[in-house]
Amino acid sequence: MEKKKINKAEQILVMKFGGTSVGSPEAMQSVLDIIAKEQPVWKGIVPVVSALNGVTNLLLDSAQKAASGERFVIDANAKELHNRHQVMLDKLIESDVEKRKVGWEINQLIGEFTNLVEAMYILGEASPRGIDAVGSLGERMCARILTAALNERKIKATAIDSTQLIVTDARFTSANPDETASKKKIKTTLLPLIEKGFIPVVTGFIGATPDGVVTTLGRGGSDFSAALLGAALPAGEVWIWTDVNGVMTADPRLVQDAQTIEHLSYREVSELAYFGAKVLHPKTIRPVIENNIPLRVCNTFAPTVSGTWVVSDKSYITEGIVKAVTAISDLSLVTVEGTGMLGVPGVAARTFEAVAKTKTSVPLISQASSEQSICFTVPIEAAERVQRALEVTFAGEIQRRDIDKISISPAIGIVSVVGAGMRYTPGVAGRIFTALGDAKVNVIAIAQGSSEVSISLVVTQADLKRAVKTLHELIQQDQGGSK
Repeated sequence: MEKKKINKAEQILVMKFGGTSVGSPEAMQSVLDIIAKEQPVWKGIVPVVSALNGVTNLLLDSAQKAASGERFVIDANAKELHNRHQVMLDKLIESDVEKRKVGWEINQLIGEFTNLVEAMYILGEASPRGIDAVGSLGERMCARILTAALNERKIKATAIDSTQLIVTDARFTSANPDETASKKKIKTTLLPLIEKGFIPVVTGFIGATPDGVVTTLGRGGSDFSAALLGAALPAGEVWIWTDVNGVMTADPRLVQDAQTIEHLSYREVSELAYFGAKVLHPKTIRPVIENNIPLRVCNTFAPTVSGTWVVSDKSYITEGIVKAVTAISDLSLVTVEGTGMLGVPGVAARTFEAVAKTKTSVPLISQASSEQSICFTVPIEAAERVQRALEVTFAGEIQRRDIDKISISPAIGIVSVVGAGMRYTPGVAGRIFTALGDAKVNVIAIAQGSSEVSISLVVTQADLKRAVKTLHELIQQDQGGSK
């Protein structure tokens, strides 16, 4: 499959660098090399940066601990922040004047951190708004270091806080962007800088309400920032730089010969992300996919490796039947069963309303066609809580014996086989169950969406690794047959 061809000299490239990509002076040096290599090729480059690896966790942990009365973390973590960023400056910036200037800016941000968490300590509370203000500081510090390092290389760059670009609602810690308002700000702020030959280094993860109050975008926030910028400019391509060679056919910890997948559709990525693979969150990349902008996942530490290209479903041409096998462990199967359920309306609705009240996520649902049982998976630590909630909800039905029992299983896992090619290929399910049968893996429950992009199987936790390895062999068989 070929991605759409573009004239790079007339297009803008958005590149997002994750925490591990900027987590050490050596990693940041790789980022500088990547930007320097791509700059002459494209009309403009827009790097989007995360905080240094571990810094956001440190910031958020500081806020929670200070609010809980642990005053000592404030000074200790402020010192840790200073040391982490000073090491980066010392290694990457030779000019004493520039080093002092950026060091002063970072110290101002650390002072802001100290004031915010001190207030949380005094109040005994860390509000979502305050957590966002603290959590945004890591990206702001990192962007200033990368900007200074680029300028030292004689590559004109300027740091831009994405509070100036991305307009969101006031849902703090997981804000929703106003894409129309954001598009206008992104264009009017970034395009003039690019026309003047500057590289705008943009902070990922953060935005601001229309009133200018800092917000954060939640899970995958920096990826989301890059996608919003890519869609608004618009970019020719968006590259997500991380510490792996793209999306893998399976977890390398479970399958030693797992390989990088060359191409994935948006729907395949959605299925993989939902079922536990450490890949892009579908929400975060939606803006570029909807605008048919190719997105690449690549490795900062192996920049010559092509990585994985994610393309829109509309432009997708199926390659291979099964693309990847992924797994979630530490689950329990909850079963609601009884002969009295047959033909009774509302049982499923009441079941999942009760589960929702326990604030428990449900990765998989399966129901017998006879309507005599519903089973679904929940995290194992939530299983007893869910069981109790269901017993309260269906107390009358249990007493009348319409529902015989509500049971929870020992530890189980979900194995998902993903590939858009499955929907066009007869007999895939047969191959899957034959392979598992030959490997002596018992399938407890199954679920398949109408899109036929994935088949999910419940197995015991003891069988999980064997199931993944067995089904991964189907990918190798498909690849062998296509050569």
